[in-house]
Amino acid sequence: MKIYIYIVIVFNLFVLNSVMAQAVKKPFKPTDVLHIPTLEDPQLSPDGKWLAYSLSEVDSAKDNRVSHLWMQSYDGKQSIELTQGADAASSPKWTPDGKYLSYVSERDSKNAQIWLMDRRGGEGKKLTDVKGELQDYAWSPDSKKLALIIKDPENGGKPEPKTTPPIKIDRYHFKQDIEGYLQHLHTHLYVYDVATKKLDTLTAGDMDDSSPAWSPDSKTIAFVSNHTDDPDRNENLDIFTMEAQKGARVNQLTTFTGHDINPLWSPDGKHIAYLRSTSDADYFIYQHDVLCLMDADGKNNKVLTAALDRPVSNHAWSRDGKNIAYVVSNDRIRYIAQYNLLLRKTTVIDKGVQCSFENLIAQSPGSWIAKMTTPYLPHELVAIENGKIRRLTFHQDQWLNGVKLAYVKGFQSFSADGTLVSGILYTPDSVVTKKLPFVLFIHGGPTDQDEFEFDVTRQILASAGYAVAAVNYRGSTGRGVEYTKAIYADWGNKEVKDLLGAVDELVKTGVADPQRLGIGGWSYGGILTDYTIASDTRFKAAASGAGSALQLSMYGSDQWVVQYDNELGVPWKNADKYIKLSYPFFHADKIKTPTMFMSGLKDFNVPTAGGEQMYEALKSQDIPTQLVLYPGQYHGITVPSYQVDRLQRYIDWFGKYLNPSIF
Repeated sequence: MKIYIYIVIVFNLFVLNSVMAQAVKKPFKPTDVLHIPTLEDPQLSPDGKWLAYSLSEVDSAKDNRVSHLWMQSYDGKQSIELTQGADAASSPKWTPDGKYLSYVSERDSKNAQIWLMDRRGGEGKKLTDVKGELQDYAWSPDSKKLALIIKDPENGGKPEPKTTPPIKIDRYHFKQDIEGYLQHLHTHLYVYDVATKKLDTLTAGDMDDSSPAWSPDSKTIAFVSNHTDDPDRNENLDIFTMEAQKGARVNQLTTFTGHDINPLWSPDGKHIAYLRSTSDADYFIYQHDVLCLMDADGKNNKVLTAALDRPVSNHAWSRDGKNIAYVVSNDRIRYIAQYNLLLRKTTVIDKGVQCSFENLIAQSPGSWIAKMTTPYLPHELVAIENGKIRRLTFHQDQWLNGVKLAYVKGFQSFSADGTLVSGILYTPDSVVTKKLPFVLFIHGGPTDQDEFEFDVTRQILASAGYAVAAVNYRGSTGRGVEYTKAIYADWGNKEVKDLLGAVDELVKTGVADPQRLGIGGWSYGGILTDYTIASDTRFKAAASGAGSALQLSMYGSDQWVVQYDNELGVPWKNADKYIKLSYPFFHADKIKTPTMFMSGLKDFNVPTAGGEQMYEALKSQDIPTQLVLYPGQYHGITVPSYQVDRLQRYIDWFGKYLNPSIF
């Protein structure tokens, strides 16, 4: 009897421990990013009952991400994986007749091609055999043709030579991240007949075409291009239309000298909705897009969101053509609004309380589909029905159930000049009982904003024991055009005031330990890291990624020559301005902060030289420093093991100098 009681007690303890083990979540660590799937390009079936999308997951053995196709029923009851295996599939689109699902794959081909899959199931079949690089495609509403955007093939489509020939450069804008050194290879518009498999060239010339959109009658294609005398010297984009046949006349619908992009035909074919920049300068990064509407022939052009003073994106027509919905970026969120054409009135569909939306799709009157993210949830698909949100996909739940995420809340601070600045604070727990080692992690852009969305880097740093702040300094979006363009030709001044003001506020409120302050960022966040540590010695550790400080040396070294010419002027006429903006390098003797510099070795956006120069400047003064270079990587680090490595290096570097104590 005693033995039986003992066995029962042991068994109950085992069950209890198992339940407790399942309930206890581990802190979010760098290796956990390998389990996060990425959902892209949702597409609604013509009958409104199914969503197709791509989902990429990490293949650890190959150290890359592989994308496959999924279908999700709108009623939420069925989720089906359509493709599997080593061959990736992406960019799904339904044929308008609802019979097939097309997608892009490099299976059995050197270049990406379009494949067709019967929506009822079965193997996909290759549809196209294009020679150049397929960049985009769109089905005609009658399902008979495809509009294709194809980049001219390397070597004229001939086999690669045994010895790579010298690269001949004669373009003004001659380099671009990922694309590399730019020659005269351009993207052009083609039309493909599904029945005959005939491919016709619609456009040609020394310019690039993009964003094909069919008219509802399947006769005309709208697209975006730059037809100025030298597209390399400006950022102009206009909307054009042409009949979908070889030799057809090209009609220019817009003439604004900024950019006009993303044309979408109304369901009745009478109008085109699109986005326009607020600036008409040849190059002006400090602007945002507004929603516009014009007749299908380009007449009666009008701005629908002129009074909003916030960036608009992701616009979509309702199925009945009465409304145009769009996403608004506003002070740390992205919410959904719509413009009613009859009432000429804007209403909010969802306020986006501590969340952000993108990829809007009309489902039925009063119902929309979107991708949504929160500080505790990476992107999933949701339905917004009469103001209520219903989740449609649940790909993130499996890995999220095993980790404990940081607590996230908003805060505001004042800069030295009185500017009110918004930020987001991450802490290991919701209750902060003591001063924490602190990392100010700065967003890039600068024309971007930190939002209430899932942020891997800040979540992991907070989970490692830090208080982490995201700050929307002047130059950020979401606070109006004047706020964004406040840093025009004056880099590293107002932004630094805003960043330091946020640090002061968090020290004052007892969250950040003033003796254990760190700072870091990537891209413009790395640039601002350099500016800040050259302005203030309070930081005990810094991590500057993909940044630069000797701006005088960047002209001709990176891809931003048009911005330099228009914002700063040429260096030989404005050397004083370039030197002033290069103060972190020319005043490197003021920097006392141990700093780790990082870069992708193939980065043409902010080349590795930007970090190398600062590394050498600190090394020569015996300031603790380190240079970490990722082989084969561009401005964004995409290899999964490198992503984990970068996160772990943040933890190790800050841990060496800030000594987090919770673990």
